[in-house]
Amino acid sequence: METLEKRQFIDEFKTQWKSMWRNRVDDRVRAEGIADRDYTLLFIDRGTVLIATRKFKLIDFHETLQQHKVFADYEIASPNPSTGGWRKFSRTYLAEKKDGRRNVNGLRKSERKSTLQMKKGGRGWLHRKM
Repeated sequence: METLEKRQFIDEFKTQWKSMWRNRVDDRVRAEGIADRDYTLLFIDRGTVLIATRKFKLIDFHETLQQHKVFADYEIASPNPSTGGWRKFSRTYLAEKKDGRRNVNGLRKSERKSTLQMKKGGRGWLHRKM
């Protein structure tokens, strides 16, 4: 029963999180995103600045979830930002590895046959007189 309650709580938390970002009011003069209503599970009141351009700490999903103490033993391991963060991780470990360059036809240089006629019938570039 405990896990079902946690699951329902997390689902409600996620819906409020999505609603907060989808329905925010964008102030183009001040370059800010402002909450349009109260979000009790997220500890956000109406008029709270959600996103700004300068000197602003973005609201973190997992930090807010941990304030509710739903997961006492739950920890998130993220890649170190100084080594490149999530994007570098996805490029090195998750992206497909491509080997070698390919031309327009999709073949490597070693795989394709030369379709052009060879000069002097393939004998080479030397001029011989007989």
